[in-house]
Amino acid sequence: MSATKAVTRPIESGRGSSLMFGGWEVGLLVIMAALYLGGLYLNPAFFGSTSALFSVLRDASRYGVMAVGMTFVLVNKELDLSVGSTFGLTATFFGMLFAPSYFDLDVTTAVVACLALGLVIGLTNGFLVTVLEVPAFIATLTTLFIGRGIILGLTGGKNIAFELKADQYPTFFRIGEINALGFNNQIIVFVIIAAIGAVALAYTSFGWTTYATGGNEQAARYAGINTRFVRMRSYVLSSLCAVTAGLMNLAQSKDADPAFGLGAELVVIASVIVGGTAIFGGRGRVIGSCLGAILVGLIDKVLREGVPITRIIQVGDEKMEVAAISQLPPGAVPAFLGVILIVAVLIEPWLVRRRILARAWARLRGLPAPVIPDLGGIAMSGAQTRGTTSQSRGLGKRGIVAFFYRRDAAAVMLLVALWLFGFWARPDFWQGLDNSFSMLLAFSEIALLAVGLTFVMANGDIDLSVGSVLALSGATAAVIMKDTSLGPLAAAVIAIGVGVLAGAINGWLTAYVGLPAFIATLGTFYWARGIGSSIVAGTQLNGFPESFNLIGRSLFELLDALGIAPTHGWPLAVAKAVSVQTIFVILVAAVAGVALAYTRFGQKVLAVGGNERAATFAGINTRRVRFTALLISGTCAAFAGVIYDAFYRSFIPTAGQLRELDAISSIIIGGGSIFGGYGTMIGSLAGAGVITLIRQLLSLQIILRDGSSFVLPQQWQNVFIGLILIIAVVGDIWLRQKNILGVWFGGMKAGEEATPAVLEHRA
Repeated sequence: MSATKAVTRPIESGRGSSLMFGGWEVGLLVIMAALYLGGLYLNPAFFGSTSALFSVLRDASRYGVMAVGMTFVLVNKELDLSVGSTFGLTATFFGMLFAPSYFDLDVTTAVVACLALGLVIGLTNGFLVTVLEVPAFIATLTTLFIGRGIILGLTGGKNIAFELKADQYPTFFRIGEINALGFNNQIIVFVIIAAIGAVALAYTSFGWTTYATGGNEQAARYAGINTRFVRMRSYVLSSLCAVTAGLMNLAQSKDADPAFGLGAELVVIASVIVGGTAIFGGRGRVIGSCLGAILVGLIDKVLREGVPITRIIQVGDEKMEVAAISQLPPGAVPAFLGVILIVAVLIEPWLVRRRILARAWARLRGLPAPVIPDLGGIAMSGAQTRGTTSQSRGLGKRGIVAFFYRRDAAAVMLLVALWLFGFWARPDFWQGLDNSFSMLLAFSEIALLAVGLTFVMANGDIDLSVGSVLALSGATAAVIMKDTSLGPLAAAVIAIGVGVLAGAINGWLTAYVGLPAFIATLGTFYWARGIGSSIVAGTQLNGFPESFNLIGRSLFELLDALGIAPTHGWPLAVAKAVSVQTIFVILVAAVAGVALAYTRFGQKVLAVGGNERAATFAGINTRRVRFTALLISGTCAAFAGVIYDAFYRSFIPTAGQLRELDAISSIIIGGGSIFGGYGTMIGSLAGAGVITLIRQLLSLQIILRDGSSFVLPQQWQNVFIGLILIIAVVGDIWLRQKNILGVWFGGMKAGEEATPAVLEHRA
């Protein structure tokens, strides 16, 4: 008897509600009108013209097109962080195919190839998430970093211009031009795509199956919906929308800038959430998302345009009035957008899910408060850690034999193998204490981030903000030492305090407010880096006191400053090879390792990560444990920021970029699980060592047989690290948790716990 597929139209609660347009959108229109009037008051010369309105709509059109695809993803209870890199990769791909200096193809071929690229990216994201079961934020975050690495690797950070050739293809490039009515044609493309998306989501089975899958995937499967196909379809749609937006941008700019799309994922996600789509899935409207994109674009325009002012300058004996524009410092806009993202997401758990307004209105009228519905969790929740065959077989083993059954043993063995390979490939570079410990200097930054992140990931959460918190703390210390009379000690203490505060904000939003950790820390990822860039005005700072720089110098220099430096023999050799920061990292890691493995707090962390509900029933204050773990992560990131300043003797706003990817990779390679419940400090440090050695090997100058040499460009290294992260996550899911090798070769069932009793029974 065959099953009958039944798809019914979703019903939204609320009188007069609609899947096309509702009260939320009316509120957005009111807010936009008020904001535009504010811009008109502050800068009437700009906002008083129709060109300002058309400028806002033109820039919002590209984000609006991406928001259409992202709406389907979020309603589907998924997440796509790769749209920004897809947007930028479209520009690079099109530029290389179309530009006369590269392949010099026609515009139709280049456009079709870009759409094919978007299809491949969407299918890759969908395959990783639906088939390989990689958490959506990890899969698409890795795609983001790999895409950015490919962009920089292909372009070398340089523009690809094709303005002269664009004149030969006026039909396509007219998309980016102003029409006879006075506005850009991109707005027309945006309206058409928004209309198609709105109708598809509200009135077709395409949209209804999306609502059903996001609202309750299990019930959708029982109703006969192919939920895996629906989820994969949303990623394809999101990528194709990002490619379309990238092509719109190319039609306007007529060149390919490798910086295209940087941070676009934040703007798109914020737009969709501001537009009323729930991060928890099952609710959202395309028109709301498009209005959210226009609202975010309007906010960006108001912040960037600034306020006209008059400055008085002294020229000789005369004072002259000079017209000027007062603008926010660099980094303020992305910081503000990061805050908008967090505030927008807070609307869901605090106003919508808890029905604050409805309950307050009921109390005012003396009526019973409406019941708060249980809308379920987020997409990444529900996956539980499992034992592994190797661990179970290792029960009862002792000594060195027991070590090879540990989850972190593979990382330690890989670390040794990579070091031996480097020694074999370039013994002239690899041998000696100096070169070995110089690699430890590069290791220190990743290791400190990994130490704090080990607690977070063992706890079942994630912290995407560690690299940005590093930058914020480093900027704080640098500014205090340069612009105040406070000394290095005060600068370091205040900088660490800033990291603690960032960790506390992440912990509060995650543990007590109820935001998904990846959303809370994604917001911090942007606002922390934005504030860090703002306080240094986007410039490099250096010239710190030498007493501060000793933190990043060799042990000999510190001992020499104290007047107790060794003068000869092996103590002198070791003192010159070992750095102060290496000793500090070892001490921090030792304390953290003991805390995680041998204290009650560490056991609580692992218990919460393994099964939060069971930990709650056992009397563990799971909120406090999750909060503390994120606090530790912020603190370790601040340590890394201070050491960064001391080691490089300067601070640049790009400090810590992509380090969150390195730290996450380190922990998973070291035996930690993306779903929580596992993690050791030895494994995380070994994983950090593996990442460090891989970067060293990738940047190693290889001598070829003909006497020439080859070095892999720095830009491509992040592509390899991203691939390593994906491989590590897939290995964790399928080898450690689902025991796929046991299924294939041992006759075990998928997901069956590899306990000694099971293994004995199978034998």
